[in-house]
This record gives sequence, C-alpha cells and structure tokens, in this order.
Amino acid sequence: MGFGEKLKELRINLNYSQKDLSDQTGLTIRTIQRIENNKVKPSLYSLKVIGEALKIDLTEYVNKAESKPYEFSFTIKITDMNQLFNDIKILVKNNWKILIWIILIIFFVSSYKDIKSGFTDAWTKEKSTTK
Repeated sequence: MGFGEKLKELRINLNYSQKDLSDQTGLTIRTIQRIENNKVKPSLYSLKVIGEALKIDLTEYVNKAESKPYEFSFTIKITDMNQLFNDIKILVKNNWKILIWIILIIFFVSSYKDIKSGFTDAWTKEKSTTK
C-alpha cells in the first residue's frame, strides 16, 4: 500500500472530505487527489500541512524503504526519435575524444586483472627463458 492509499484511509477514518482537507491545508483538491492516487509524491510542505490538519505525525506513514540510499531513478521521456538521434550525433561529433577516453578507461578498469596477469605471465616467461 502506497502513501496515497494510507493517507486516503486515514482521512476517511477521521471523517474528513477532500474539500475539508483542502480548506484546512490550503492545498487544492486536485493536489490532494493526485497525492491520494499516488500520481505525485507530496512535497515536505504538503506533508507538514496535511499532518497539521489531520493532527497526526505523517512520518510513520511514509515508507522509508521505498528506495535505498545507493539507488537512483533516471527517466528519459523521448517524444521525437529523430531529434534524439540528431542530438546523439552532435554529442558524439563534438565530444568524440572525451568519449574515446571514457571508453578506454572503462575497458582498462574492467579488465585490469586480465591485463595484470598477462604482464606477469609474460614477465615470468621472459625470466625463465633467459636462464
């Protein structure tokens, strides 16, 4: 159950309508509807005024385990594929040297053990053949 459903259940249990909550908080009815339907995450201000209006601490209702501190979400909305490809072409054209360096660094970092073992194997073979 998301925060919006918990808030709606709490509001109904306290016999508040969305209009009542809107009047007490100063938030629009549409904002309250969007929060309850989990369309938006409420701002800190919205949480504060809703909590004050309902006379309850909402921090216990916020699911703190929704995301881990080392995780992040990245969303790209693409409306025009041709524009996306043109932007990528321009990016590569203007920054090709930097992109090559980044690719090389990633390659060397990811295959460091293989490269190191190759050098050490070659070093030990060279020493053994010279004796």
